Amino acid sequence: EVQLVESGGGSVQAGGSLRLSCTGTGGTFDDSDMGWYRQVPGKQCSLVSSITSDGSTYTSDSVKGRFAISKDNAKKTVYLQMNSLKPEDTAVYYCAAPPYDTVCRFGIGLWGQGTQVTVSS
Repeated sequence: EVQLVESGGGSVQAGGSLRLSCTGTGGTFDDSDMGWYRQVPGKQCSLVSSITSDGSTYTSDSVKGRFAISKDNAKKTVYLQMNSLKPEDTAVYYCAAPPYDTVCRFGIGLWGQGTQVTVSS
C-alpha cells in the first residue's frame, strides 16, 4: 500500500525555522508531482507549495521568499523548508500526490496524515 508519511512539525517562536518532510512508502515518486497544503484554523485548506516531477516549483504569495520546496527522489521524500515563520503560519500541514487543486481535495490522490506547526509570537 502506498502511503505518505509526514514529519518535522512542532512548535517554534516567530522568526524561527522548521523543515517538514514527506516520505512515500510502498511506491515510487520519481514521476509524481508533489504538494504541501495547510489548514489554518477557520480558513480554507489551501496549497502552499508544489513541485513537479521535473523540478519546477510553485509557491503561494503568502509564503514566497520564506518557504521552499525540494525533493530527493532517491529518498522518496519531499521537503518544505520554512523560514521566518509567523504566527499566521500556524496550521496543520499536509503533503499530497499529486497536488490536484489549489484547495485541499482529500478524496483525490494520496494524502499524508498531517503535521501540526505552531508559531508563537
